[in-house]
Amino acid sequence: MAIVAVVTFLLKAVAFYKETIIAGSFGLDEVIDTFIIASLIPTFINSVFISSLTNLFIPNYIAELKNDGNKSSFQTIVFLITIGISIVSILISYFSIDFILDIIYPNQPEVNYQLVKNQLYIILPCLLFWGIESVMVGLLEVENRFLISTISGIFPLLTMILFLSCFLDTLGPMVLAYGTLAGTIIGFIFLSFVSIKYKILSIGKPVLNDNSRLMIRQLPPKVSSGFLSAMNNFIDQFFAGQLIVGSLAALSYANRIPAFGVAIVIMSLGNVLLPHFSRLVIEDLKKAYQYLFKILKWVFIVAFVATVMGIILSDWIVELWLERDQFTHDDTIKVSAIQQILFLNVPFYLCTLIIVKFLTTINKNSFMAWISLANLIINIILNVILIKHYGVFGLAMSTSLVFIISSCFYFGYTYKQYKKLI
Repeated sequence: MAIVAVVTFLLKAVAFYKETIIAGSFGLDEVIDTFIIASLIPTFINSVFISSLTNLFIPNYIAELKNDGNKSSFQTIVFLITIGISIVSILISYFSIDFILDIIYPNQPEVNYQLVKNQLYIILPCLLFWGIESVMVGLLEVENRFLISTISGIFPLLTMILFLSCFLDTLGPMVLAYGTLAGTIIGFIFLSFVSIKYKILSIGKPVLNDNSRLMIRQLPPKVSSGFLSAMNNFIDQFFAGQLIVGSLAALSYANRIPAFGVAIVIMSLGNVLLPHFSRLVIEDLKKAYQYLFKILKWVFIVAFVATVMGIILSDWIVELWLERDQFTHDDTIKVSAIQQILFLNVPFYLCTLIIVKFLTTINKNSFMAWISLANLIINIILNVILIKHYGVFGLAMSTSLVFIISSCFYFGYTYKQYKKLI
């Protein structure tokens, strides 16, 4: 956990430097808004389908190894499903982009629509690479090679910084899309190399068995849960797209610091805990629950203290980080206020993510799908009410409230399951 936390912190430091360059280059310009919209569809597909499969793959793959099963066949099935989902998603996105834009980004100048589409066509191939990468990362984590799996995230960041520094004048508003594609390809090459070097990959004839069938049966509820959860972000982007130009960019920048803290904890804890929970659940389910509650207590306490400090220092952080060139002091005040609101959900969101990892290992995906549906409905209602009165700040309020309510649902359900064992 310590290794992953340190590496993640360093990666996020590089990511902040990248954001500083982007902010200085574009401010809250429409270029950022169009790039966010163009990235939204591939990111949505990746988080819903590919991430859902990866999270299911790890506990069932560990069960396969524990039972001395056919790991080559299991890996092949996962790779085939992942590649199939990626290709179908790319085709659907390509042919439906005009329809999607009419829904999530209406009443915009034609030049903005064309800019979104041009960037999307460059980013879409990343889906295939992201899918295969996610499986290789999962395999590395099962083998406890967390340093390698975590450090692979440096390549997209460094590539984007290189493109912004060297090709901004040449590529103009397309520089972010090209930087994303190039960084994804380089990261894929790195993961492929280390997976082959350490003999992580084992491809064979795909044959279904009990573990692979269980994984496939759990995929629909897990995908449903992921879809409904990701729709919250999709809905937020939709509502932000209806506001003044720069609202999407302001919301994106404001979420960077809270997301930074979440990413460090969930990557250092969550990525390690998923395979650890999977092994512990097989050995002693009651002990696994007790271990979960202990982690939740300490994570919430530490995150709460960090949240209070973040709210107090918000103005100073944004000013130091972003205020230069095209990013004005008025932009700083706006982003800081949104950031303070988003900080409020951090302790609750972290606990939710850890509980989700645990519930995935015990195949409680149907419950998570229902909770995700409830969260989506609550989010839409709160967005409609709060945006009417507070604009983009109301959107941030809605996001924090949904995370807080969701965390209470998840903890209550998990504790109820634990009480059945004692």
